[in-house]
Amino acid sequence: MYKRRVTKIPRITKPLSAREVSEAKPKDKEYNLSDGQGLHLRVKPSGKKVWIFNYFEPFTKRRRNLTLGNFPDLSLSLAREKRQQNRELLAQDIDPIFHRDEQFEAERAAAGNTFKAVAERWFETHQKEVKPDTAKKIWRSLENDVFPRVGSIPIKKLIAPKAIEVIEALTKRNSLEMARKVARRMNNVMSFALNVGYIDHNPLTGINRVIPSSRVQNMPSRAPDELPELMRALNFANIKYVTRCLIEWQLHTMVRPGEAVQTRWQEIDFDKAIWAIPAERMKMGRPHEVPLTKQSLALLEFMQPMSGHREFIFPSDRAPLKHANKETANMALKRMGFEGRLVAHGLRALASTTLNERGFDKDVIEVALAHIDKDKIRGAYNRATYIKQRREMMEWWSEHIEKASQGSMSLSSTGKDNI
Repeated sequence: MYKRRVTKIPRITKPLSAREVSEAKPKDKEYNLSDGQGLHLRVKPSGKKVWIFNYFEPFTKRRRNLTLGNFPDLSLSLAREKRQQNRELLAQDIDPIFHRDEQFEAERAAAGNTFKAVAERWFETHQKEVKPDTAKKIWRSLENDVFPRVGSIPIKKLIAPKAIEVIEALTKRNSLEMARKVARRMNNVMSFALNVGYIDHNPLTGINRVIPSSRVQNMPSRAPDELPELMRALNFANIKYVTRCLIEWQLHTMVRPGEAVQTRWQEIDFDKAIWAIPAERMKMGRPHEVPLTKQSLALLEFMQPMSGHREFIFPSDRAPLKHANKETANMALKRMGFEGRLVAHGLRALASTTLNERGFDKDVIEVALAHIDKDKIRGAYNRATYIKQRREMMEWWSEHIEKASQGSMSLSSTGKDNI
């Protein structure tokens, strides 16, 4: 005789109606009214009604209750929306309570990271890189012009229109130069926030465009004493190593962006430490030799595993057989918060200004920049002396960059093993 198998029919919970929720009366003990799929209305003896989401933890499979809110503050329809949101989290193996706590901590941290609080952290580091008087002026401008308007805003919620109010207040006073400085300093703070993970992007990169132009400006470059700031920003920037190495290569060799991206391995003479650029690649249409310093050679050593088997030292990310785009460095500098302040070509101006101020021979500097033909100074220098003079100057310049990188990691000075 066969036993008849009995199939258990799953219990179907009838969804609650708005009237049932509203008219639910308290009893001696608390009780639950189920809406199905884990959503319950808990009615307490005091008459308080609380929405509860009951679920199994994704991995331990323990039952847990998540409080969603009180009725009538949280209506039946809104409680159902929250139930659905939490069911979607569970479908991704995310514990809703853990997710809620994480969000709370993130919001609490964001509320504490006001623009002023982050600016204080940025300034604590930046003031060591400038003269004491300059540091005082920077902080005074933030206290007087910036903090009263945006200091209390969480940095994640600061948007360009609010920052532009600060800039426009200065332009109305005809303080155009101060407006530019303040825009730059606000961007410095935002770049710092981006680099340390307080924000995902910098919404203030273009605020300097609202400042009227008081005069024709040359291509943006950097003052010599600001090189440490550039190297620090480069160290903390979220950019690819190839891009960072390209920027440092251009900085050390003093070549144009288009010449830097097209550097080929076959052009490098490692024995003589010379980079020979053919005439067809040069803006002036003449071949150009660049003495390579130990720092420049370190950059090539860093790139060797990545592109040593290819033609170009700095390959394109999307098309590795081709060289990187000549705008690669500019785009990286913009993402680092230097839009309107520094372009890749300005690195040459930075080198020129620094070397001239240091007292190096102006003709040698101009030849290093490929501005004039070396034949024009042949009377003053024979080739051996000319190369010697340039190499001494390039070695000083690379050492200067390395010193400016102290406290940061320059790819040319640390070597690939320390990255």
